[in-house]
Amino acid sequence: QVQLVESGGGLVQAGDSLRLSCAASGRTFGRYAMGWFRQAPGKGREDVARIVWSVGVTSYADSVKGRFTISRDNAKNGVHLQMNSLKPEDTAVYYCAAQLRPGEDYTYWGQGTQVTVSS
Repeated sequence: QVQLVESGGGLVQAGDSLRLSCAASGRTFGRYAMGWFRQAPGKGREDVARIVWSVGVTSYADSVKGRFTISRDNAKNGVHLQMNSLKPEDTAVYYCAAQLRPGEDYTYWGQGTQVTVSS
């Protein structure tokens, strides 16, 4: 089992920055990738960013490319999501997740952290 706990959400104004953190514990050895997802009210879940754990290769949704950065947090065995130039449409609950093997669904999920961006 892998436990994931997100933190760092909050209420900010458009143009501001936030950094989300995801701390991982449990059987984290051997995970293939970690990702950040978000879900806004009334909308489906959106893939935001992903990092392949062993090599650090990252990928991003077009909607956040150039504004968000995912990185490893070696101290907490998890990941960060640095979010700059935030827009009202970034408002959502943000979740981190762990993928154990390439091509498989993400197996472990955190409880989510709310990000609200006012205009």
